Amino acid sequence: MMERILITSAIPYINGIKHLGNLVGSQLPADLYARYMRARGHEVMFICATDEHGTPAELAAAKAGKPVAEYCAEMWQVQKDLSDGFRLSFDKFGRSSSPQNRRLTQYFAGRLADNGLIEEVSERQVYSNADGRFLPDRYIEGTCPNCGYERARGDQCENCTKQLDPTDLIDPRSAISGSTDLEVRETKHLYLRQSQMKDQLDAWITSKTDWPILTTSIAKKWLHDGDGLRDRGITRDLDWGVPVQKGDDVWPGMEGKVFYVWFDAPIEYIAATKEWADGKGLDDAAWRRWWRTDEGADDVRYVQFMGKDNVPFHTLSFPATIMGSGEPWKLVDYIKSFNYLNYDGGQFSTSQGRGVFMDQALSLLPADYWRWWLLSHAPENSDSEFTWENFQASANKDLSDVLGNFVSRVTKFARSKFGEVVPEGGSTAAEDANSPDTPGHWLVLAVSQNIALYEQHMENMEVRKAANELRRIWAAGNEYLQEFAPWSVHKENPDAAAHIVRLALNYIRLLAILSRPFIPDTSAAILNALNVEDTNWLRFNSGKESNRINALVESLSALPPGHAFTVPDNLFRKIGDEERVEWSERFAGVRA
Repeated sequence: MMERILITSAIPYINGIKHLGNLVGSQLPADLYARYMRARGHEVMFICATDEHGTPAELAAAKAGKPVAEYCAEMWQVQKDLSDGFRLSFDKFGRSSSPQNRRLTQYFAGRLADNGLIEEVSERQVYSNADGRFLPDRYIEGTCPNCGYERARGDQCENCTKQLDPTDLIDPRSAISGSTDLEVRETKHLYLRQSQMKDQLDAWITSKTDWPILTTSIAKKWLHDGDGLRDRGITRDLDWGVPVQKGDDVWPGMEGKVFYVWFDAPIEYIAATKEWADGKGLDDAAWRRWWRTDEGADDVRYVQFMGKDNVPFHTLSFPATIMGSGEPWKLVDYIKSFNYLNYDGGQFSTSQGRGVFMDQALSLLPADYWRWWLLSHAPENSDSEFTWENFQASANKDLSDVLGNFVSRVTKFARSKFGEVVPEGGSTAAEDANSPDTPGHWLVLAVSQNIALYEQHMENMEVRKAANELRRIWAAGNEYLQEFAPWSVHKENPDAAAHIVRLALNYIRLLAILSRPFIPDTSAAILNALNVEDTNWLRFNSGKESNRINALVESLSALPPGHAFTVPDNLFRKIGDEERVEWSERFAGVRA
């Protein structure tokens, strides 16, 4: 049965090109899931955007010597081009600075205020005499009081993920000038009274019994540890951002202030869907059916993908905004969270430029190399680590020796003995299915259970388990060739060899379809070489084993005798030791 699935991945900051850890922590696994669900015939809306407000944007723009609006526009295009380069199949890659997000952010703030969940608070904030301004959030750095990390930011420690206020930092300094000539002054801001919603949030999180342990444990910790869920400021003393307004009117006492980036950024998920509808000339009903449960979103399954540092905002602050509005907006159904991918004995870091970044990766190798390694090593249950030795070994073994080798051996042998057409001769896949010791029977028994497990893991968003099953399905192709050795059989019985090869060519088609969510470019190249356009996904795990077997037999008969094909170019070249050493040295620490 067709489902409607809304998918969002964490919104990346605009300040610079993202590293591979960012990519595998949200966008890439979200794309894997979106591609799989589309292939299964479901209606998917896959949304992401750039997070353009707050101090990261202002600091990066100042460093680049550009007006912040100009800088954000340029960097949006850079990030969009890189997401296209990695074949991330967003339905909309929006911008949190969009007019749609401005209006929705102001609307939600108004609703929260009407419901008594916004409070004006006089607070003491750090003021830099050298810079002549308040230093909110990332305009101030210092030592984390929780873990001792010396480059903690004023909103959150990158090292231990603890949420902070600028006044919490030890030995604070201005991120603009480096000045320590700081003092604390009084200013007024709006606070979201999310502590008033603690019980409601707790009950909602507790009801999500299918969420990953990583997600619920982080959410519960923030709810109950220490002082528990605290009210949070949702405005800042900045120039760049969503103005603090009620409709068209300035919020009294909030002149010159903007909404806090972590208040407006998640609302961009909704706004980007409206951007999508507006871009297609559709009316509001087109996007509201994804987000308003009173207008059609009641049957939508909403799934979020993010790194563990984003979990508190998506399990507490954003849901508090949605719930607190008092309106029937769609809440997330499932949050797939990830641990960190570390880099070669250290950490990836955008702020410190450490590791391999998306543009650098694509300059070295095509996207499918990176997609496969990152997804097959996704940091789901614990942190994982990128090393060049592991990357080389995985690419050479899995992609070149297993998948690439099988496709090359079959197509080249078929061309040499039968020409560039699917050969005829011998029995059919259907005749083999119930005949022990025949090629078709062997192949069906070898992979039917693996395919069912692969689909089960994909539906459950178990990324590494799905990759492991796919690898086994690839390997079965080479095992099949070794078992039935068509090059030897051809000497005595060309018809029997033709049958073995015909099944192998059909198996290549099946591999391309199954592999498409992981390695879409390679899948397209294989299907193009096989002269295949119809690649509908057969449901192999649909109930009874007999149904699964029948579906597999049908798939192994999809390319009939006489169907033309070509031998594809080498799908994956091997990474040499000299290359690996050179790359390891080039990316040893800090991005130039």
